[in-house]
Amino acid sequence: MEREVIDRFRGCLYGQAIGDALGLGTEFMTDEDIAWKYPHGLQHYKQIYQDRHRKRWKIGDWTDDTDMMLCIADAVIEDKGVNFYNIARHFKDWVNGIPMGIGENTYKVLTIGDYVEHPFEVSHKVWEMSKYQSAANGGLMRTSVVGLFPKEVRTCAEYICQLTHYDPRCVGSCVIVSELIHALVYGIEPPTRSQMKDIAKQYDVEICDYIDNAWAEPHVKPLVDYDNWGYTLSTLSVALWSYWHASSFEEGLLAVVNAGGDADTNAAVACAILGAKYGFHAIPKEYVDGLLYKESLDKTIDSLLDICIK
Repeated sequence: MEREVIDRFRGCLYGQAIGDALGLGTEFMTDEDIAWKYPHGLQHYKQIYQDRHRKRWKIGDWTDDTDMMLCIADAVIEDKGVNFYNIARHFKDWVNGIPMGIGENTYKVLTIGDYVEHPFEVSHKVWEMSKYQSAANGGLMRTSVVGLFPKEVRTCAEYICQLTHYDPRCVGSCVIVSELIHALVYGIEPPTRSQMKDIAKQYDVEICDYIDNAWAEPHVKPLVDYDNWGYTLSTLSVALWSYWHASSFEEGLLAVVNAGGDADTNAAVACAILGAKYGFHAIPKEYVDGLLYKESLDKTIDSLLDICIK
């Protein structure tokens, strides 16, 4: 049993990194862009079109989605537990480096002077300044690792989301994905669609529509929001679609990546779930070996395993 848990644990974080790295190839693209640049679809890292946006990363590198997930992981490893203020400090250290692809909301929050001392207050203030409208997917994109925590997953998902994204739609998205990953990895009965909607209602009833759409829609493309690239509920819907409709890790990865839109984030979240569902052993070797920082990711995963699975 423990071997299976470890396989799904590793699959989750590899899934996040792989979805992010391959999804970069179609990030911000429409169907027309993808048809021109990838006439047979994007399947391999080496195909990634090197335009002005994408050539900032090396082939096989991940983006800010996985960078921020690793900020959470590194803080947890450092503390051998969860300290929200240390996670905030790791976010701040990251933004003080050379972060690429950082979202607008995340940037606004992390660059305020006293963020490390008062992260929740700063995050809430930025949300308030948006007239309570900002509900970007920057909290959701990094939450996979929270699902691997051995306990208090919901509380941790809430607070870690609120370190940068205070909107209840963001928080509810993170809770649903984190609890789903936790159940899949640790062999607990995963939440049903009805149970996910019960969770959603505790945060924002609008989330329910996106859950239902993911369940009912046979194809992923209609769920991709080309007009609002980074909306947390669009990413949640795409991720849940992959969980319910993809019969393998690779099928889900390629479907989400080739749907375009906010593809790196959509695929990072979707493939974290798929990795947790199908396990590391089910991920094609080329996607694992092609990651630029595979060795570093392995070290992080091994350190987390020592803390989370005893």
